[in-house]
Amino acid sequence: MFRGANSINLDSKGRIAIPKKYRSGIVESCESHMIVTCDPYENCLLLFPLEHWESTEADLQSLSNSNSLHRRLKRIMLAHATEVDMDTSGRLLMPPVLRERASLDKAVMLIGQGKTFQVWNENEWNKLAEEDLAVLSDDELDSNELPDLYY
Repeated sequence: MFRGANSINLDSKGRIAIPKKYRSGIVESCESHMIVTCDPYENCLLLFPLEHWESTEADLQSLSNSNSLHRRLKRIMLAHATEVDMDTSGRLLMPPVLRERASLDKAVMLIGQGKTFQVWNENEWNKLAEEDLAVLSDDELDSNELPDLYY
């Protein structure tokens, strides 16, 4: 399970170093083979362990080619999907096209999302986090639309 917000750096070669707390799980679950692709909903990248990507890819392939939204989602995620292997130092090379698409520069946030990570430009992540906190007023948190998470 990937959780937490981790401030990391993108090096001059376009690599990110996965924090040590995640590395052994990644090696065990997918032998360091991961997939990075565009997030269709946010200006960030998605980073999947290979086995989780394979099930996501199967779900994408099952979408209808006659539905324009399904085709668009498949184009975004499948066309940008790139295999990346974690090296012995725990680094992953982020493809230049994807770095540019997600506006990644030196300061990056690696956000655990359970089975995947999101990779954000740190400034964009901080703005989004502030917006999310501002939007969720006490009344909205108490609404029936959200699950009772910790009571």
